[in-house]
Amino acid sequence: MPRTTATRTAPALAVPDLTGRRAVVTGGSDGIGLRIATRLAAAGAEVVLPVRDAAKGERAAAAIREQVPSAALVLRELDLSSLASVAAFGAGLREEGRGVHLLVNNAGVMSPPERRTTADGFELQLGTNHLGHVALVGHLLPLLRDGHARVTSQVSIAADRNAIHWEDLNWERGYHPMRAYSQSKIAFGLFALELDRRSRAEGWGITSNLSHPGVAPTSLLAARPELGRAGDTRDVRMIRWLSARGLVGTPESAALPAVYAATSPDARGGRLYGPGGLLHLSGAPAEQAVYSRLRSEDEAARVWRVSQELTGVALAAA
Repeated sequence: MPRTTATRTAPALAVPDLTGRRAVVTGGSDGIGLRIATRLAAAGAEVVLPVRDAAKGERAAAAIREQVPSAALVLRELDLSSLASVAAFGAGLREEGRGVHLLVNNAGVMSPPERRTTADGFELQLGTNHLGHVALVGHLLPLLRDGHARVTSQVSIAADRNAIHWEDLNWERGYHPMRAYSQSKIAFGLFALELDRRSRAEGWGITSNLSHPGVAPTSLLAARPELGRAGDTRDVRMIRWLSARGLVGTPESAALPAVYAATSPDARGGRLYGPGGLLHLSGAPAEQAVYSRLRSEDEAARVWRVSQELTGVALAAA
């Protein structure tokens, strides 16, 4: 039976019983990802939390168990800004030989004020938000096939503006923080929709869709010294003010579209789910039109091809 819960700050959402299912949630140690992981654990899933910071992961696991004492949690090391780390994480799960039924690609970084790069030399947002997750899907593909998985990839309202900077993907000839962020989310959205098309064409048994959280106060725009941001941005201070007055979402409500997209029997592949309220900034999850920048199948095929070239990870089922 579905397990329905509600909080003061989030609409009720019925989540199917996930007992016996294995879920992987990136970015599950903080913010929206922590809420997603908690909801999946409460529904009975075994939740794998890939974390870069082991201590932060332990704190997240304790926070989940405080709400869900019976939670089945597995902590694993993963740094999405390092292709070697993604490969090691994937190899570890493949060695366990257990299918993955749900993959929520939620982790991300947003608008470092100065251009930064990953361990592999990619612009940080492209490398983490997009290429790291592309590599993750590639390394987990056999397990996703075994689990007839649903893959939900978190994009952003930023994917509805700007474009892919094809002539300079790594922003080496002039860096713009928000345009680079938009690019990473557009590329990732195109990839996720192409994954659904390829799965249907090749019979992989994987369903891939998109979610976005609307607007809510999280750590994305807060002080992040490791990103060169010593203090909270003006934007996040405004978002907190609006959230406290019910004008945008909360971390709890912002987690619901991804939970719905990943678990609801009514959620379908190739679709976008976000908050159903005014301007899709907050509210209960609902399907919405796929952003115009994510509709070109030719552009998606190009992202699919170039992403494999950049990561060196083949997106083909054996």
